[in-house]
Amino acid sequence: MDRPLVSIITPMYKVEQVLPSCLDCMLSQTYSPLEVIFVDDCSPDRSSSLVEEYAHRLEERGHLIKLVKHQLNQGVASARNTGLEQATGEYIYYFDADDYLEPNGIELMVARAESSDADIVGCNWQLSYEGTKRKMFQPKVLSGVGAFTKMCEGVLKWNLWLFLVRRSLYEQGEMLRFTPQENMGEDMMIMGKLFLRAERVEMIDEHLYHYTKTNSGSLTANYTDAHWAQVDANLRSLSRCVDRCGTESQKKEIEYLKLNLKLPLLISPCRADYQRWADWFPEANTYIMQNRTLPLRTRLVQLAAKHKLWGLVWLYYHLIMRFLYSLLYK
Repeated sequence: MDRPLVSIITPMYKVEQVLPSCLDCMLSQTYSPLEVIFVDDCSPDRSSSLVEEYAHRLEERGHLIKLVKHQLNQGVASARNTGLEQATGEYIYYFDADDYLEPNGIELMVARAESSDADIVGCNWQLSYEGTKRKMFQPKVLSGVGAFTKMCEGVLKWNLWLFLVRRSLYEQGEMLRFTPQENMGEDMMIMGKLFLRAERVEMIDEHLYHYTKTNSGSLTANYTDAHWAQVDANLRSLSRCVDRCGTESQKKEIEYLKLNLKLPLLISPCRADYQRWADWFPEANTYIMQNRTLPLRTRLVQLAAKHKLWGLVWLYYHLIMRFLYSLLYK
């Protein structure tokens, strides 16, 4: 029996330095056939040329290669949409050019999807940051409803590169697409909606994806007002979807998600971040103590913020996040 085609979508913008390892990663995949779609978002370097140089080697492995070029830089959300429009595979997988996927990654995810009739298959991953490596784990889930709950509770990560998704989920009913220009939090919005559409979701208990974190400082150090506005827009899009067709339980869970997205603003020494926390989705603060999947200390620091006890929030950041974590993850 012929194996299903898998479409791998990789947006490209200023990735010339890391693209060779990305292309080697595609070459090393044990699964075939792959439809490898590179979307050049008007990158000012040799990214497209490198893809063209590798194309014949990928084709020799039985893969289909598509290189699509934007005439103007549109951002990663539009690049993902372009890739999705070009995709013809039964399954969709998004891959970031600066990361690494184990050679049997696609093979294992497709095998699980086919054997369990899953709409979405996820995996664990390894985080590399400032010379350290940590193994990160996803919780076990069996349904889209369960995955959505775990995502909102803050124990399941929604990064696109963690999931192989049946393409029909994007196309059924109203087509799911990323919102152009809303380039932060776009994966949260899409994966939340995909989970709500999925019947069966499976997790592979292996660390198949290797993610390299490059920015340092506080969790919000590299966020601008525009970034927060994009996260806000994507969260509101998901929230409207839940309001329209979700259950009462899911409407409560989306409030947990709002709190989790606000939380990095408290992992900061900056009073401006604290004020943004206070102003953003204040209606969610009612639910602070109800999400019992979060550690008590996390709920307590949010409770302190709700009551504007900013000195306690500042102390938490310096004692727990900077001092204790620096010892644990040295």
